[in-house]
Amino acid sequence: MKQFVHNLCSPVIENLFPGAAYSLSFDTPQHEGHGDLSTNVALTLTKQVKMPPRDVAKRIIDALPVNPAEIEKVEIAGPGFINFFFTPAFIASVIPQIFQEENSFGRSAKYSGKKANVEFVSANPTGPLTVGHGRNAVCGDTVATMLEWIGYSVDREYYFNNAGRQMRVLGDSVRHRYLQALGKDIAFPEDYYQGEYITDLAKTLVAEYGDKLQDEPAEGIFKDRAEQAMFQDIKQTLERMGIRHSVFYNEHSLYEEGKITALLQIFKDKGLSYEKDNALWLKLSDLGNEQDKVIIKSTGEPTYRLPDIAYHITKFERNYDKIVDIFGSDHNATYPDVLAALKSMGYPTESIAVLIHQFVTIIQGGEIVKMSTRKANYITLDELIDETSADVVRFFFSMRSISSHMNFDIDLAKKQSDENPVFYLQYAHARICSILRVAGEQGLNSSLDHLENLTAPEELKLLKKLHGFPEIVLYAAENFEAHKLAMYLMELAEAFHRFYTVCRIIGSDPAIASSRLALAIATRTVLRNGLSILGVSAPERM
Repeated sequence: MKQFVHNLCSPVIENLFPGAAYSLSFDTPQHEGHGDLSTNVALTLTKQVKMPPRDVAKRIIDALPVNPAEIEKVEIAGPGFINFFFTPAFIASVIPQIFQEENSFGRSAKYSGKKANVEFVSANPTGPLTVGHGRNAVCGDTVATMLEWIGYSVDREYYFNNAGRQMRVLGDSVRHRYLQALGKDIAFPEDYYQGEYITDLAKTLVAEYGDKLQDEPAEGIFKDRAEQAMFQDIKQTLERMGIRHSVFYNEHSLYEEGKITALLQIFKDKGLSYEKDNALWLKLSDLGNEQDKVIIKSTGEPTYRLPDIAYHITKFERNYDKIVDIFGSDHNATYPDVLAALKSMGYPTESIAVLIHQFVTIIQGGEIVKMSTRKANYITLDELIDETSADVVRFFFSMRSISSHMNFDIDLAKKQSDENPVFYLQYAHARICSILRVAGEQGLNSSLDHLENLTAPEELKLLKKLHGFPEIVLYAAENFEAHKLAMYLMELAEAFHRFYTVCRIIGSDPAIASSRLALAIATRTVLRNGLSILGVSAPERM
């Protein structure tokens, strides 16, 4: 509906007040007596056109090409708000549209022909995915799907590093456990990976090789087998949630292909790097940031900034129109430096969207479950899925803004009641399927012939909510806010449950029942489409 009135008003305003800058937006009034949609555009124009806002509003209303079959009336309210009242027939016209578009209802071609890269998870293969990785994974995959729904062709990318200290420690952790499994009296360093998965890997190697690997270095078979096992585990965990990456990019290739060397030469040629304390520094203070930062340590090892800059250059070289990075809050200090360096080289950093997700706290039995990756008293993503379900994990991670700290209440997640938002939503879909089965058994079919008879307040509220689905999908995708879509679906389910409680379908007048069945089917379609964007199933029976 908002797009409809926007298209109606825009040319009128531009014709009446040529050259005037204006902001045209529409909101749903809190009071039903103020119409279905309202705009304050007259108030935003008043200073430019030197007219009282109510006079501006009157001129706009008088010039609007209103079709009485679509709009009952347009009123001026308060200091100059313009309120629109739609006809029941227009409000109900969303049902035939949904019937026609079905699984495509809500899609947009606005960004058709554009390419996007969404990089997410990107955990080095040092252990199982944790709940923190899970939030990253769900956010990234949902953002990618939302972008696809508004026209983008999307590559889901995983960036990892199988070299460096973390991987050496991983290999040596397995080596130590292997030697212990052989009965060797060897201490296990406190800062090594202590999870049960390390012990399991060591036992597998003992079963396969016996004591033949006693003299093998940590970075040989121990590291290689650990990396293979961890990546297999990571991919299987993501698969459980329906997440599949199309690109796996290894940080090490940046060195092998000379991209790091080329980048260092660029910094040198531009006078952006210098040596100090046996380290190489990037002149970020010259690029608008507060202070210079080390890009190569005195040990010769690069900091995260250097390969990250080179890696993002490859994304530009691959001609993406939109680049989305999903990071944990530990990247807050580094990504501004990466963007500053890229901008200094002329890359269009405005096409990069950096999304930072906050921490997840697991609550069980009313208490916080403590987590530590190295000490291995964390909850893995697999364990969280086992305790709840993939649907619950995905929806819970999507229903809060990623910029907010999240409490994941396992007890709530396991409830089979309306308190659990996933159950509430899926039950709405299953309930509609049940209604349709009963209606079919009684020979009752849906009809689009008399939808104008849907005039009860509960019917109109549900219809108006259906109208808003394409708008919320576009908004959520453009602003990377999946929680807005989750909130919309909760409101839609609530509107349906209220409609079904007040407006009988089975047993009512056949003409009314057939129209209400059509409304139920349209609602089911939108629920299913919305849940599919969030990666959540829509069961037909519960």
